Amino acid sequence: MKRRVFLMGIPGLAGCTRSNKPRLNVINYTDYIGPDTVKHFEAEFGVAVRYSAVIEGSEETIARTMSGNSGWDVVFPENRLVGPMREMGLLAPLDHARLPHIANLSPRFQAPSWDLKLEWSLPYLWSCCGILSRRTLSPAIETWSDLWAERFKGRITMLDEPSEVFAACLKVLGFSINTDSPDELRRAQRLAIDQKKFLRAYLNTEVRDQVAAGDVLAAQLWAGSSQLTIDNAPQLQFCHPREGFSLYCDCVAILAESSRKDLAHQFLNYLYRPEIAAANTQTSRASSPNAAAITYLPSSIKTLATLFPTEEILSRGEWFKTSSATTQRLRDRLWTEVKSA
Repeated sequence: MKRRVFLMGIPGLAGCTRSNKPRLNVINYTDYIGPDTVKHFEAEFGVAVRYSAVIEGSEETIARTMSGNSGWDVVFPENRLVGPMREMGLLAPLDHARLPHIANLSPRFQAPSWDLKLEWSLPYLWSCCGILSRRTLSPAIETWSDLWAERFKGRITMLDEPSEVFAACLKVLGFSINTDSPDELRRAQRLAIDQKKFLRAYLNTEVRDQVAAGDVLAAQLWAGSSQLTIDNAPQLQFCHPREGFSLYCDCVAILAESSRKDLAHQFLNYLYRPEIAAANTQTSRASSPNAAAITYLPSSIKTLATLFPTEEILSRGEWFKTSSATTQRLRDRLWTEVKSA
């Protein structure tokens, strides 16, 4: 998926460590957890948590775990991947009796559409996709369709992520980001191909420095990555496009293959302590589904419209859903054609 970067393990991760402490193997995204979260968990519970090398792509959660012998215990799949992972038998059912801190979830996330009873996953952090641009642009960027403008030729980027590029194109056309219509998807593809004459490149978070430096004037980007950039470059701003935008939630789950499910439940419950969830939001600049955590955030964070948009703005957002196998194959083929056009 390439939205963020996974911290993945080196070969042999599932083997013994030099420590005799119980060990938990966790796949998480970089910059997606508080700097002391893991360290404090290790100290409190007398365990060792293993992180390792970096690869891209949330689909790699499935690719790296589908063998059922990956050595991982805790994973963070995006909401649209929870269903497929459950159907493939990759996820362990959650025991809510061992997760008392999930009472801190805000009402919006207590029965999410992708896992109504939270049987297989818990919402961890959520965000959306929009446009990062320079404040000095006149007129200011307010819509996805602005990214098809001649004035930005060679100085705009879109994400190297098919679901997000198609989502922007579908919203310009007035369609759902989750459409199964081949005709609507092909129309979105034509729009994406038409945009290529204005694009500098398809880039993910590596574009942040280019926008800050002014080499790129506007970039399709996720809100959390945008805010991390704005923190150090106040000449930039984030836009929730008027046509609408995608919403996604990164969840936390336990793999069915894990032999450390008790410890894994302790880790999940620990993540839902409000002060821990707040620290994770401060580091990631992604929004927390933990209502109790908001009170632990400094006003400089909880008042950021990038992370905590108004209900009016949120009403324009649309959650990603799992595509049918037929639709996903079509989307994959159309994206290959866009990249090669």
